[in-house]
Amino acid sequence: MSQIFNVIFYQPILNLLVFLYNIVPGHDIGLAIIIMTVIIKLILLPLSKQSIKSQKSLQELQPKIDEIKKKFADNKEEQGRAMMQLYKEEKVNPFSSCLPLLIQLPFLWAVFMVFRAGLSGQSLNLVYSFIYRPEFINTMSLGFIDLAKSNIILAVLAGLAQFWQAKMMITKRPEVRGNGAKDEDMMAIMNKQMLYIMPALTVFIGLSFPGGLALYWLITTLLTALQQLYLFKQKEKI
Repeated sequence: MSQIFNVIFYQPILNLLVFLYNIVPGHDIGLAIIIMTVIIKLILLPLSKQSIKSQKSLQELQPKIDEIKKKFADNKEEQGRAMMQLYKEEKVNPFSSCLPLLIQLPFLWAVFMVFRAGLSGQSLNLVYSFIYRPEFINTMSLGFIDLAKSNIILAVLAGLAQFWQAKMMITKRPEVRGNGAKDEDMMAIMNKQMLYIMPALTVFIGLSFPGGLALYWLITTLLTALQQLYLFKQKEKI
C-alpha cells in the first residue's frame, strides 16, 4: 500500500515541485508551491465543485430536515424514510459532499511527506530521469521565509482563510420554538463551535508542520473560498 501511495501521489507531487522549482524565477520554492497548489486544485476542480454544491444544498435543506426530525421525533424509522424521500425529491446526495474531501486527503498527505523528507538530497533520487535534479532545494522564499520550518504568520493566515470559507457556508436558520427546540438550539451551538474549532485546528497544525505545508493549505483554502463565492453568486442569478 505504501508503494502504491508513493507511485501515485508522492513521487508525482515531488517531481512536479522540483520541475516548478527549476523553472520559476530565482528558483523560489514559495512560488513553486503556489503554482503547484493551483495545478492540484485544477485537477480536483470537478470534485471540489460538486462538494461545494452538495454542502450548500444540505445547508439550504436544513429547515426541512429540522421539520422532519420534529415531526417524527418518536419514530426514527419513519424519520429516516422521510429524510431519504426529501433527498430524492431535492436531488441531493448527503454523502457527495464528503467523498471529494476524502479524495483530497492523499494529496494533502503527499504534500506533507514531500516537505518532511522530499526536499532532502536523498529523496531527490526519486526525481524522474527527464527532470533536472538539483543538488539541493533552497527552502528560503523571498529571501527570508524558511518554508522548511513552521511559520506562525502562514499558520494564522491559513486559519483565517479556513474561517472565511466555513463562514460563507453557513445559512441563517429560522428561530426554533416548541418541541425539539432545545435539540435544535444545541445543534446550532455545535455548528457555531465548529466554525471556530476548525480554523483553530488549522492554526495548530500549521504551527506543528513545515511552513511549506501551511502555504499549500492557505492557497488551497483561498482558492476553494473564491470558488464558493463564484458558485454562490452564479446560483443567485438563476
